Amino acid sequence: MGPMDAALPTVTGTVTVGTGPLTLDDVVAVARHDARVELAPEAEAEISRSRAVVEALADDNVAHYGVSTGFGALATRHIPTELRAQLQRSLVRSHAAGAGPEVEREVVRALMLLRLSTLATGRTGVRLEVARAYAAVLSAGITPVVHEYGSLGCSGDLAPLAHCALAVMGEGPVRLADGTLTDAATALRDNGIQPVVLAEKEGLALINGTDGMLGMLVLAIHDLRHLLTVADVSAAMSVEGLLGTDDVFAADLQQLRPQPGQAASAANIRAVMANSPIRESHRTEECTRVQDAYSLRCAPQVHGGARDTVDHAARVAAAELASAVDNPVVTPDGRVESNGNFHGAPVAYVLDFLAIVAADVASMAERRTDRFLDQARNHGLPPFLAHDPGVDSGLMIAQYTQAAMVSEMKRLAVPASVDSIPSSAMQEDHVSMGWSGARKLRRSVDALGRVLAIELLTAARGIRLRAPLEPGAAAAAVIAALDARTDAHPGPDRFLAPDIEGAHAAVLDGDVRAAAESATGPLS
Repeated sequence: MGPMDAALPTVTGTVTVGTGPLTLDDVVAVARHDARVELAPEAEAEISRSRAVVEALADDNVAHYGVSTGFGALATRHIPTELRAQLQRSLVRSHAAGAGPEVEREVVRALMLLRLSTLATGRTGVRLEVARAYAAVLSAGITPVVHEYGSLGCSGDLAPLAHCALAVMGEGPVRLADGTLTDAATALRDNGIQPVVLAEKEGLALINGTDGMLGMLVLAIHDLRHLLTVADVSAAMSVEGLLGTDDVFAADLQQLRPQPGQAASAANIRAVMANSPIRESHRTEECTRVQDAYSLRCAPQVHGGARDTVDHAARVAAAELASAVDNPVVTPDGRVESNGNFHGAPVAYVLDFLAIVAADVASMAERRTDRFLDQARNHGLPPFLAHDPGVDSGLMIAQYTQAAMVSEMKRLAVPASVDSIPSSAMQEDHVSMGWSGARKLRRSVDALGRVLAIELLTAARGIRLRAPLEPGAAAAAVIAALDARTDAHPGPDRFLAPDIEGAHAAVLDGDVRAAAESATGPLS
């Protein structure tokens, strides 16, 4: 399951492919919410036009890669006309060589949508019925079984894409919309979809893209934008509950370092802490603290840097969504040209960047949680926020769980894109490993949501223990939202895992953010 997966798909409208670049929201709608897919008429016209170019080359004496030659290191062999359909089938069957666990449904749907988006540009030279088949499979909710391992992120996400192409040919396993496992031939027949018999160039066009890693990047950007707003809320509640100051978040201080993400994060924290009686209670001369610890004071700098990194990743994703990634390509003026656009480096780099910032945001959240639990640093709260310390352990082990996840996130932040293992007899001698970067990023994004959930639980209990002092309106609303999913009031120890899961659900479902915004208005 992805970090923001719903339990069951919710069909929301139709996405038209081929009227211009897909948006991030288009990808999320199809991948996660089962929006139907259709081809724009202008895309169908361009597909047909470029297919005519490929068919005109079929009898050409000059070798054309993927049309009349083998692939990769075998590109030197000329393939006679009567073997070319077999060549395309063989390509897909041999490249559908994935291994390991099944990849999440939303990832496969994103991958297929993005491959269809490239087909719709008319730069790949496939027949119209191939593109229509992809749209039909997506709209029917049929999901090919794709495996964890098999892509090096160069020459595209070959094995994952090949498993999808195999299903459109009517071969291999698929899952229906309700998750039932069946064979592709049965699923296509039951949904009135004719299996595709591949012709020249088409097998190559269906597997030679960076669509898997791009799909996972788009989903991660969507999720991280939500989680970084939640991180501002949880940080603000921690500052409030730990008797910290919001003076350092003043807009004029933030503008001395005009990073846009930092300003947005600081504004969110100010809004959540606004008019807090807890904060006002220590705005006195008796308060001798000059400044708070970094994990409190520097939250806008860390969260803001993460925001700016996500925005950079979104710019890269937008360029990729406007791309036609294939090799060779049919150019608008009718040439068929080899190129290197299938190399996943631009996507792989930002996938690694996002894993780094996710780990750092989580690391800071864990430090704030730990401050709440340490009697020497929590300014008058009981050890571990326990009801009867010694008899009760309070939230001690919740912080262990956080620490375990943060530690793993730090390992997941080690870049995948700096690795390369040559393949295809040294023809493909430098690869991006972008698929691997995307897979580990998904795990990291999931962990970030759980780390923030534990910080929220801890801050909520810490704030309650400040009674009779009352929190600000935003914190009070968030605590009420958590109460609807948990039973985390101060008191004797209880089974804690369900409360952590409940808080996590409140984070993912948007309940935490909505509660805060009920008091603050829209947060950035």
